[in-house]
Amino acid sequence: MKKFLEKLGVAGLMTGALLVLTPALLWASEVTAESPVPMDDGTAWWVWPIVLLVVTFIMGIIAVLGGVGGGVLFVPIISGFFPFHLDFVRGTGLLVALCGALAAGPGLLKANLASLRLALPVALIASTMAIVGAMVGLALPTHIIQLSLGITILGIVAIMLTAKKSEVPDVPKADNLSSALRICGVYHEVSSKQDINWQVHRTPIGLFLFIIIGFMAGMFGLGAGWANVPVLNLLMGAPLKISVATSKFLLSITDTSAAWIYVNQGCVIAMMVVPSLIGIMLGSLVGVRILKVAKPTFIRWMVIVILAFAGLKALHKGLTSGGIL
Repeated sequence: MKKFLEKLGVAGLMTGALLVLTPALLWASEVTAESPVPMDDGTAWWVWPIVLLVVTFIMGIIAVLGGVGGGVLFVPIISGFFPFHLDFVRGTGLLVALCGALAAGPGLLKANLASLRLALPVALIASTMAIVGAMVGLALPTHIIQLSLGITILGIVAIMLTAKKSEVPDVPKADNLSSALRICGVYHEVSSKQDINWQVHRTPIGLFLFIIIGFMAGMFGLGAGWANVPVLNLLMGAPLKISVATSKFLLSITDTSAAWIYVNQGCVIAMMVVPSLIGIMLGSLVGVRILKVAKPTFIRWMVIVILAFAGLKALHKGLTSGGIL
C-alpha cells in the first residue's frame, strides 16, 4: 500500500479527488435544503466566491506561518464573520483540510516520515468516530454547535499556549498493544545524520483519545492536526517529525469519512469549496516563501490571537442565536 501511494504521487491523488468530488459537489448543490447565505442578504451571489478567495488566500499564508492546518482557521473565522450557514462552512472546512493532506501524504510516505503502522489503527478509530460526529453535528441545532465550536476553539488556544514539543521522546519500553501491532520504525534524521529507532507506549490511552478527536473533527469540520500531534508526540512518545507527518496523513482518511456525510446531506457546494481550496493552496505557496524570513514567535502569537477572537465570536453568535443574550 505504501509503495502504491508513493508511485501514485500528488498529481494522481489530486486528480482522483477532483474526479470524485466534482460530480458530488454538483449533485450536492442541487439537493441543498437550505441556502448557504441568507436569501434576504441583498448581496450579489458572485461577491461571496471572490471574498472567500481573498480571505482564504490570506488564511493559507497564516496557516503555513503559524504551523496549523487550514481547517482549524477556516471554520471559526468564516462561520464567525461571514453570513454563511454553519453546516456549509463545516463541510467546506473538511475539504480544505482534506486537500492539504492529500497533497502532502505521498511525499511524507516516500520520506519515511508518515508511519502506516502508527496511522492505520488510529485512522480506523478516528474515521469511524468522525462519521458519528458529522451525523450528530448535522442533527443538533446550529446555536448549540456554535457554542460548542467556540468552547473548542478556545480550548485549542489553551493547548497552543501550554503544549510543549519533544523532538525524540524517551520511550524506555513499548507497551503490549503497540508491540502486538508492531508500531515502531526507523527514520533518518538529517540534522544529526543519525538513524532514529522509535517505538510508542500508552497506546490504549492514545487510541481512546482518538475516539474524542475523531468525533470532534467530524462534528466541527476542523480537521484534527491540532490534537493529533500532541497525543502522538507527548502521550504516545512518537518523535515529533513522525507525529507531524503521520498526523497529516491521518487527515486524508479521517476527513474523507466525515466529508461524505456533509456531501450526502447537501452541505457541500462548489460556490464555497472551489474558491476556498484555490485560495488556501495559493496562500500556502506564498506562505512557504515568507516562512524563510518571518519571525516564528510573532506568527505564533498572531495565530493565537486570531483563534481566540474567532472563538469568542462563535460563543457570542451561539448565545445570541440561542436567545440566551
